[in-house]
Amino acid sequence: MPLPTFDPTQYETQLAAKVARFKEDFAEFDLPAPAIHRSAPLHYRLRAEFRIWHHGDDLDYAMFDPENPKRPVLMADFPAACERICSAMPRLKSLLLGNELLRKRLYAVDFLATLSGELLVTLIYHRKLDEAWQAAAQGLAEALPARIIGRSRGEKLVLDRDWVIESFDLDGRKLQYQQHENAFSQPNGGVNRQMLSWACQQATGLGGDLLELYCGNGNFTIALAPLFDKVLATEVSKTSVHAAQYNRDANDIDNLCIVRMASEELSAALGGRETFRRLQDIDLAAYRFSTIFVDPPRSGLDANTLEIAAGFDNILYISCNPETLRANVAALKGTHHIAAAAAFDQFPYTHHLECGLLLKRR
Repeated sequence: MPLPTFDPTQYETQLAAKVARFKEDFAEFDLPAPAIHRSAPLHYRLRAEFRIWHHGDDLDYAMFDPENPKRPVLMADFPAACERICSAMPRLKSLLLGNELLRKRLYAVDFLATLSGELLVTLIYHRKLDEAWQAAAQGLAEALPARIIGRSRGEKLVLDRDWVIESFDLDGRKLQYQQHENAFSQPNGGVNRQMLSWACQQATGLGGDLLELYCGNGNFTIALAPLFDKVLATEVSKTSVHAAQYNRDANDIDNLCIVRMASEELSAALGGRETFRRLQDIDLAAYRFSTIFVDPPRSGLDANTLEIAAGFDNILYISCNPETLRANVAALKGTHHIAAAAAFDQFPYTHHLECGLLLKRR
């Protein structure tokens, strides 16, 4: 797929085409009219990654078109990025050009921003970083201003901290999230808030306990937890588990237990096929699960997890891949029907569409 063209005049047209395809693909399952959640047409991405293209004493940000991967596309700006990143890009370039220590063999730059205005910049090098680089990077952090991380092969230098704090209002609640550099977080902050709000609307009134798989840093977990009696959430990434625990405490959530294990492992534990030391202090039998929430990778739910999900009255499913979502819905159609649907335009000007479904037992 080629690099997208960011043309706000085409936004509604491209979104309508994606929604139409979603409706067509799920028509056989009696898809309810989906709620459509739009993105801002520009400045919506809180993450951006660029190669650095050196030419003489100058440098530019660059991306590569998959249809012509050997030719760099030089970029003076990046309209998809949030305004915090867009304003930092020319400032960072100027500061790099003015400091040989910082620009020498600089290979790439990653930006991570928040809706609340924090910015973390990772500089990636093809050379070893030393104390002189650290001193220069400290000056860069103060001048930009931003938090700075330096990376090279087998090396990571953190000047202050390797995470930012996102905070925003969600339906009258003030939420905050620790988001780590080099770990997953939702790239479109505005659409993420809409996803959280929609998920909470669907969960309201379901009652009982919640099981969440693939919880990441607790993005959905923190929002959903007050709507249930108890919540058990799992995640395989150690960094994300630590962030989720931080976010649980920062948001005063007292009914949430987070376990580091893969969804396949928890499926085996719930099905009585295996026991795990990581669950030795958790009484699974004490939970009265009414709902399972899943936001899986693009591959969707595996066969064992689908079997577990089929035993729940309610399945709240967020998907980044309508194709695997469709396959999973087809596998569950004997036990569940679609009660509510939503389309979230996380990635404008691309073919990608994030989908949400509430499946209820027949």
